[in-house]
Amino acid sequence: MEEKKYNRSFASRLSRWVMLVLLIMMCGLSYLIYTSQKAAVVELSASGFHSNMKSTVRFISDVMSDVNVAVSNNLFDIERHLGQPDQMQAIVERIVEQNPRIRSCGISFIESYYPKQGRWFCPYAWRNDSMQVETLQLGGADYDYLDSEWFKEAIASDSVYWSKPFFDGQDAKTPLVAYTHPIHDAQGRLVAVLGADLSLDFMARILEEQDSIFSEDAWTIQTRRTLFHSYVLSHDGTYITHPEQRRIQKGNFFVHIKDMDEPGLAEKIVGEMKEGKVSHDETEKVLMVNRKESYLFYAPVTGTDWVLVVSCPTIAIDCFAMLLGVTLIFVIAFVLLIAFLVTYLTVKRTAKPLKLLADTADKVAQGQFDTTLPTIKHRDEICQLRDSFENMQQSLAAYIEELKATTTAKASIENELKIAHDIQMSMLPKTYPAFPNRNDIDIYGLVMPAKAVGGDLYDFFIREEKLFFCIGDVSGKGVPASLVMAVTRSLFRNIAAHTAEPHKMVMGINELLCDNNETNMFVTLFVGVLDVATGTLDYCNAGHNVPLVLKDGDVGLLSCDPNIPVGVMPGWAFTCQQMQLKTNDSLFLYTDGLNEAEDIDHQQFGMDRVLQTSKVVGRGPQELVEAMASAVRQFVGEAEQSDDLTMFAVQKR
Repeated sequence: MEEKKYNRSFASRLSRWVMLVLLIMMCGLSYLIYTSQKAAVVELSASGFHSNMKSTVRFISDVMSDVNVAVSNNLFDIERHLGQPDQMQAIVERIVEQNPRIRSCGISFIESYYPKQGRWFCPYAWRNDSMQVETLQLGGADYDYLDSEWFKEAIASDSVYWSKPFFDGQDAKTPLVAYTHPIHDAQGRLVAVLGADLSLDFMARILEEQDSIFSEDAWTIQTRRTLFHSYVLSHDGTYITHPEQRRIQKGNFFVHIKDMDEPGLAEKIVGEMKEGKVSHDETEKVLMVNRKESYLFYAPVTGTDWVLVVSCPTIAIDCFAMLLGVTLIFVIAFVLLIAFLVTYLTVKRTAKPLKLLADTADKVAQGQFDTTLPTIKHRDEICQLRDSFENMQQSLAAYIEELKATTTAKASIENELKIAHDIQMSMLPKTYPAFPNRNDIDIYGLVMPAKAVGGDLYDFFIREEKLFFCIGDVSGKGVPASLVMAVTRSLFRNIAAHTAEPHKMVMGINELLCDNNETNMFVTLFVGVLDVATGTLDYCNAGHNVPLVLKDGDVGLLSCDPNIPVGVMPGWAFTCQQMQLKTNDSLFLYTDGLNEAEDIDHQQFGMDRVLQTSKVVGRGPQELVEAMASAVRQFVGEAEQSDDLTMFAVQKR
């Protein structure tokens, strides 16, 4: 066949248009970014800072209010038990345990309020680094709180107030602030001061979260933390929070504010912060903060004389202006719309032949394999696609005919396998109870082939008050194993009609299977004869799995001689053994499809699980077999069954 040549690539024509559109889009983006207004960025940034500061102030105020409520809820209990000093320790411990925000709590009584307790009495509880609450009695010669400044101030004030920040006396590292409340006795006398200490670490954490008001990207947040600085200040400008702990309670923010272009602006803003005012447009002007040109945003913390301050360098606003999200979104949307329209028109014109080819493909999909394909004028990839589709059309028609023949043959095989399965199952006992008119014996069996037909077998019948039974496993699976299984089951029936000795039955089956055994298939077999009246069991095991014996609530393995499977060697002298079954004793027989069943990780069910399941359930044959089947299914789960599984149990009543 002459090789066809294709020119003017469809992809190249489309690429030229796309490149033109991208060029226009880049020019538009550059122009709009260049002409963006800085004032809009400042206004947007101010709005974001104010909104975030409001939520931050609200959070801080809520936390401090929670401490206020926790203290107030316990005042009545304290005043009610003033005559019981032993109760005070339990109360402060409860306050700390029930309020995770409270770091420590103590009740400092006036001098010798409890004479028996001595001059000092201050029950105290605190939360250690492991978040466990510990207690002790503060006060003594080494810590005379009666002479401390904060206690004298609290006694003199006789009112509720938040103290100045201080460092924890336990680790001298954690900054705290105390909420103090006076305690009065029934006569209204001031007898103690209740102090609940709040760790200021929570404010440092909330200020770190403030850095993500515009972005949750890790790199952006880290950059903003480098540029933006958030602090909580006391009334006089002292740092209450600061990234450098050494500056807390020591450095003063106000001394770092200097005028820029507007004289007196720094003094005005410091005055507004001291007065508890919120920053607004007029005060959002450039100042020198920590030697950087910056904007200041501030708001008072409700319920305190503190102020929340955010310092934003002007360089951060300049950078943010280049990343103005809203403008870029509109620009990208506008440019992409143009690119879409141009590309759409181009593709629609160029891909018109594809529509004709698609219509033809629909008819082919409906089975019309002789449909004529459209003619393509352009010698490009679409024309090549049309020729490839024509080849596929011809191949598909041939494949469908072949598939019909294969499907017919497969259906015939599956039908024959189903018939073989039904025939095989009909050869095995399936009606239970097997002997409804007898109460001296109980039997139950179950076969689960791995394929449509299998090589496992079991059978039983009663003759002359003796129960003849067998169980076997043919090597291999599928149809060959099912044929050997049928032959073995028939031989058992025929030979057992002439003898009641298990080893002679096995020897007869062995000789007949060895004769002309060109496929070298063999059968593991267990044959037993149970005298129903006396309980005497004669048995012969030809290489089969050792059965289980359930006697007196215990489970054990039946003692079996090491005979070879039948069909392996003619003339083998199989041995016969004997045991005694008492009333309610049971015998459980099974093929290796039980103990060798595998889950999806190829772990085997194993004899340990077989024995364990036998101990859990009762000794009824049906209950035992069904419980074992359920345990195997649960263990195997989603894994495919790899071998035939047969179980058979007999119990003497």
